[in-house]
Amino acid sequence: LSQIIFYEDRNFQGRHYCNSECPDLTSYFNRCNSIRVESGNWILYEHPNFRGHQYYLSRGEYPDFQQWMGFNDSIRSCRISPQHQGSFRVKVYEREDFRGQMMEFTEDCPNVYDRFRYRDIHSSHVLDGYWMFYEEPNYKGRQFYLRPGEYRRYTDWGAMNPRIGSFRRLHHFQ
Repeated sequence: LSQIIFYEDRNFQGRHYCNSECPDLTSYFNRCNSIRVESGNWILYEHPNFRGHQYYLSRGEYPDFQQWMGFNDSIRSCRISPQHQGSFRVKVYEREDFRGQMMEFTEDCPNVYDRFRYRDIHSSHVLDGYWMFYEEPNYKGRQFYLRPGEYRRYTDWGAMNPRIGSFRRLHHFQ
């Protein structure tokens, strides 16, 4: 069973438990300044219905929102990241609708430009596994959670622009 505890204040003060997917946490707390992940791996979202900034958290303690690379104290929805035991494959494209240059990856990519020669990824097809895209190289900046499926344009994974600096496979270590 996966469990996460949200706290309104820093350093784990004022709490609310969650152990399943929740599309709207608004009625449970006003702000989120610290989190304790008891078990499982979680994707948190800034807005209800799994929208806005996204954050991937694994087991551990996060005494303030900067610890999970949060942009603010707003967490309004969450879901458990599924376990994945198999292979990882993602195709990235320089243009939307799977056009232009394409490159397939099976491993983490700390710097997209070094490997792909493009700073922007306009579409992607996740064939296997779960991936986290980051706006900046070396897994920094805004995060975007991609499950298996087709993403015809960057807005399909929740981005406001096509800039992706790095991405990695989501392994689940307990």
